[in-house]
Amino acid sequence: MAREIKFSLLYRDMWQSSGKYVPMVHQLKQIAPVIIDMGCFDRVETNGGAFEQVNLLFGENPNKAVREWTAPFNKVGIQTHMLERGLNALRMNPVPEDVRALMYKVKAKQGTNISRSFCGLNDHRNLKGSVELAKKGGMISQVALSITYSPVHTVEYYMGIVDKVVEYGCDEICLKDMAGIGRPAFLGRLVKAIKDKHPQIIVQYHGHSGPGFSVASMLEVARAGAEYIDVAMEPLSWGKIHPDVITIQAMLKDAGFLVKDINMDAYMEARRLTQTFIDDYLGYFIEPDNYKSSSLLVGCGLPGGMMGSMMADLKGFHGAINMSLRNQGKKELSINELVVMLFQEVEYVWPRLGYPPLVTPFSQYVKNTALMNLMHILKGEPRWTTIDKDTMNMILGKTGTLPGPLAPEIIEIVKQKGLEFYTGNPQDAFPNELPKFIEEMKKEGWDRGQDDEELFEFAMHERQYRDYKSGVAKKRFEQELEAAKAKAGAPIIVTRPVVEMPKFDVEKFVAEHPNAKPIQSTVKGQVFWRYDVADDSKAPNIGESVKEGSTVCHVQAYYGMEEIPTNFSGKIIAICTKHGDKVEKGEILAFVE
Repeated sequence: MAREIKFSLLYRDMWQSSGKYVPMVHQLKQIAPVIIDMGCFDRVETNGGAFEQVNLLFGENPNKAVREWTAPFNKVGIQTHMLERGLNALRMNPVPEDVRALMYKVKAKQGTNISRSFCGLNDHRNLKGSVELAKKGGMISQVALSITYSPVHTVEYYMGIVDKVVEYGCDEICLKDMAGIGRPAFLGRLVKAIKDKHPQIIVQYHGHSGPGFSVASMLEVARAGAEYIDVAMEPLSWGKIHPDVITIQAMLKDAGFLVKDINMDAYMEARRLTQTFIDDYLGYFIEPDNYKSSSLLVGCGLPGGMMGSMMADLKGFHGAINMSLRNQGKKELSINELVVMLFQEVEYVWPRLGYPPLVTPFSQYVKNTALMNLMHILKGEPRWTTIDKDTMNMILGKTGTLPGPLAPEIIEIVKQKGLEFYTGNPQDAFPNELPKFIEEMKKEGWDRGQDDEELFEFAMHERQYRDYKSGVAKKRFEQELEAAKAKAGAPIIVTRPVVEMPKFDVEKFVAEHPNAKPIQSTVKGQVFWRYDVADDSKAPNIGESVKEGSTVCHVQAYYGMEEIPTNFSGKIIAICTKHGDKVEKGEILAFVE
């Protein structure tokens, strides 16, 4: 009898692998029913990872987003899951145990069914806390193995972790192939080993497309016994993200598996909506190379999701590197040459740092160390001159046990700095903090929120939460978006503000500006005023002039208008038209401050 393979949609991961911001609440509410109508998904990853932070970064409440996003799926029986980073929970640095415990309770109440927990070092001690706290909080515990390819990451190595987390009580295992560099045959052997030893454990596969192995890997793990496969959909599929559900469904169907049909009308509507969300703002932040696969990732093993930040870092260093090379009388390097050199340096650094799986945050640590090494080498300075605090904590064992041994040169650096290696339980180094945040919320007069969700958000992301509460985050996001649009040459979109229009005194205006002439609009009720700045010394300084040919126009006042052109702050700004004295409807060319 044919075995069924079920699909999980990685919609959250699609966004965060591609750009800086996830969709906003109103966009998530639009797309959820369409995803349901596709009829092919049994699970959807709705939150976790950086989801909470990026909501705060654009000034929205992540708790509201999670509740409204998960609700439609809960209603129809589609399971929702979140991603959390073990000791680091939903951030890039370790989290106290009481804050971790609150996270699972809050997320379960908000409608998240499954906690996908991974430790970037595959340290079972960090995963033990995730399993026990998730189940205590009312969630299904799925442990994710951080998959990578190295001499130390064998089937036996991973089975040692599986045996431990099954002992702790986990319900499921996920193969988190975050860089997509797991070799297909190896992944098949690993799934078979899990199913042979622990047949009751559900296995799910998560593999990015970056280096191109993912389709073959999905077929191999399905044949070996995996029950769930993570997929994406256009326009955010392939590249460095995930394979598209259409391809994987067709492949598995041909291989003899039972798979659900796809409602293509709903698929096309989901595709259209997603594209509109990209056009709204996300597209201004997507790194173009994230749409492309690259075999260069096979060697360095970096996950596709961090390519955007890596390229931004490299471009930032590009000028400084070339200036240093010029001063040394050496040939300057192109950005492509630097990329190859950085990948090669990652290959050098990674084994010497003990083969940490290249997943958040340890992929960033390895990349940052390689980047600093490259900078120093090109300046004629020694490697390892700069090692940041987080990387050093990893080296010392404060975040868990490294899979492989440290190189002698790294151990020597630790000795030279007078530091000591840590051998205790990583969680013990970070004492509880909730009482501190409870007291702080009382002091600020902030509500702890339904099910203590606001308390959790504050304790998990203190700095971003403060910026959200103050309104700084929303203002910063809007400025950043406007700057990104301007850089891309996008048209400025003007919307009508809600304002009370003042009565316009024509006689007073003419007396003050005798050279100004009224421009009659074809739109009923509109009166525009034109003046040439050079001829009228009393012309008010409303905004910068906009020239179209020889015409220079400013708008001084509006009376009874249907639409009011403004910038985002609501200030009246300049307009230029093609026909000078006559404003034709729809022919406004530009708005500037």
